Amino acid sequence: MRSGAKVAIVGGVFIMVAGGVGYGAYQVLGGGGDGDDGTEARSASAEIRTGPPGADEIADTAAEFLAAWADGKDPERAAAYTNNPDAAKAAVASYAEEAHITGAVITPGKATGATVPFTVKATVTYEGVSKPLAYASELTVVRGLTTGKPLVDWLPTVVHPKLTKTSRLVTGEAATPPIKALDRDGRELTAEKYPSLAPVLDQLRDKYGEKAGGKPGVETWIEDDDEKLPRTTLVTLAKGRSGELRTTLDARVQAAAETAVKKYPQASVAAVKPSTGEIIAVANNREDGFNAAMLGKQAPGSTMKIVTAAMLLEKGLVGADRPAECPKTVLYQGTSFHNLKNFEIQDGTFTQSFARSCNTAFIKLIDDTGDDHALPAEAREVFGLGLNWQTGIPSADGSVPEADGGGAAAQYIGQGTVQMNVLNIASVTATAKDGRFRQPIIVPRQLDNRQLAYAQRQLPQSVGQALREMMRQTAAWGTGRAAMAGLGGDKGAKTGSAEVDGQATSNSWFTGFQDDLAAAASVESGGHGGDAAGPVVAAVLAAG
Repeated sequence: MRSGAKVAIVGGVFIMVAGGVGYGAYQVLGGGGDGDDGTEARSASAEIRTGPPGADEIADTAAEFLAAWADGKDPERAAAYTNNPDAAKAAVASYAEEAHITGAVITPGKATGATVPFTVKATVTYEGVSKPLAYASELTVVRGLTTGKPLVDWLPTVVHPKLTKTSRLVTGEAATPPIKALDRDGRELTAEKYPSLAPVLDQLRDKYGEKAGGKPGVETWIEDDDEKLPRTTLVTLAKGRSGELRTTLDARVQAAAETAVKKYPQASVAAVKPSTGEIIAVANNREDGFNAAMLGKQAPGSTMKIVTAAMLLEKGLVGADRPAECPKTVLYQGTSFHNLKNFEIQDGTFTQSFARSCNTAFIKLIDDTGDDHALPAEAREVFGLGLNWQTGIPSADGSVPEADGGGAAAQYIGQGTVQMNVLNIASVTATAKDGRFRQPIIVPRQLDNRQLAYAQRQLPQSVGQALREMMRQTAAWGTGRAAMAGLGGDKGAKTGSAEVDGQATSNSWFTGFQDDLAAAASVESGGHGGDAAGPVVAAVLAAG
């Protein structure tokens, strides 16, 4: 194939338009000629080639595979152009048989290295009703390990960018009716207006579509055979009747959250009402569509010091105004810990160490607790972390596993084996603000009478007061001052910077409260907590 040529595959006919101006010629190659089984076409040379495929091999292999796929009549022929014929054959066959997709027009774009992007324009037809389907994907051509032939490196995303190894395209009557999701005040929530809610709305529909009282329509969707992901509707052929489903979200705060996360890649934020546990907003800025705000699992950095401080206060090892050592570095059971830029506080108080996020002040006290497992217990018994939250949709509820030695010390500052998402940390702040853990929810419990998680005990009143005052000082003059400066009312904060192996810049974490609203945000590779995550939290709190 001539390098740089433009191609399109229409119903199994491969059309090549010669590159350059003035040629005015089209060459039409049969998309299913006699004897062409996808392997014989490249069997002329007996020598097994090695090394990366060349530009012509990439173009030819991509075109041949796409032509066979578009034809739709012989999945085995299309699969023969891949390095996993069995999986490819099943996927191509399902494309027509289960998804009822026909008439595909597949147009390759310009290759980048061995990767060829392409667009698909096709028709979905089911029981006499047809609707167009259009999307873009890509494939990569590799050298066959045993044959030396150029082959399409098979991945489910070749067929559709949202497919996984356990999912497939299906067309038929939807298993659940559509929903009209409403916020707490009756305002409609749509994925078009609030893009971050797309996976949330899919999950709500899967779980509560029937309870909402609607009627199923006819759709093309992505079905996950492992039932770990919500059904994602791609095309609606016949609309069903939507049932109304009221959530705890606030459309105004959600809009602010959507805008705030757009300023930083890989950003997530969640907001919770401390007095009730209701989730007010949840937003992400991610290309993969993952709801990291509720399902993520990462080290939260020094935002975890809220839990650590509560534990130390409960044990009487510190007091907000009592002296606390904050050296530049500290060694604990062979592991060295240091403060940001090796700062130290001389003759300071515990509030100063908290507000300036002094790592060493916390780690120096681990031996005084007499129990390496005191922090996991505090996290579970007071802050409700790891208690199998039932928010209404899938969510991770935080993890602080028992650890020893240097691993236990790392947990004190939100590193090591501690795993959180921003909903978990927003809930930690909400517990600090209210004094009692109230499990976050996104739909009322009465909707399905699900069992909510309850913590074993409340924060002692004196501990809660000290904790809130230290967070207020952090917002007033500590590491959270810049981000929280524009907010009024009763406000408090805690910053965090989480180091990640193999990552040059730490993840930015920030959490804060203003009156009866708590929020937390993270920005991957965002640096200091106040620099990236801080403004996201401030914007959400301001909207509340």
